[in-house]
Amino acid sequence: MRVTADGTEGGASRVPDSPFADTVLERLTAAYRPAADPERAVAMRAYMKDVAPFLGLTAPVRRALSRTVTAGLPRPGEADCAAVVLRCWQLPEREYQYFAVDHLRRHVRHLSSGFLPVVRHLLTTVAWWDTVDLLAAHVVGPLVAADPALTADMDDWIGDADRWLVRAALLHQLRYGERTDGARLFDYCLRRSGHPDFFVRKAIGWSLREYARTDPDAVRAFVARERGRLAPLSVREALKNTRGSG
Repeated sequence: MRVTADGTEGGASRVPDSPFADTVLERLTAAYRPAADPERAVAMRAYMKDVAPFLGLTAPVRRALSRTVTAGLPRPGEADCAAVVLRCWQLPEREYQYFAVDHLRRHVRHLSSGFLPVVRHLLTTVAWWDTVDLLAAHVVGPLVAADPALTADMDDWIGDADRWLVRAALLHQLRYGERTDGARLFDYCLRRSGHPDFFVRKAIGWSLREYARTDPDAVRAFVARERGRLAPLSVREALKNTRGSG
């Protein structure tokens, strides 16, 4: 089943009908809400620059509760996954979006390339680094690896006006290791080297730093050659995993 964005209501994605998602959301809200810690929620919201309200659940508590939510349920289909994550994205508190990201990470190997528009919606809605980075490395990356035709979408994202799509394109190969397309990574870094946004400049450095674990000589040579075009932040980040970088 291909799940796509319908382009209506401000670009929101259509939520498929899913009894599975009905069960998950009923269990999820019943588990999370009683465990809320309002005092902690204030601090968490401030730390995340007011991107969304929080329930105040610590990561260990949230993960333990999440295991009770999915216990005994069958493996979801693609439409079920879309329904779960899109409905979580409609809830106000950030922990529900964390649950959605974890859900996709768990089931990404069963998703088709047709799921990418749903992920795009998640990357551009209530967007901040806490969800974008995990989606980029653990969902977009595996989808592109499974269907190399999706590199065309990454080529589009790197040129997009949305900083989070740019960051996702830069980071989608983060866990590829020796499978990294170094030429494409270097091209992406150069194309957005003059970007004014901190999160894009940081992602350039991060992606290069991670690739340096696999090919430090290539990263050193690239930075030496293009240092004048790269932001100082990007250079510092890129060279952290190289020896003799100065």
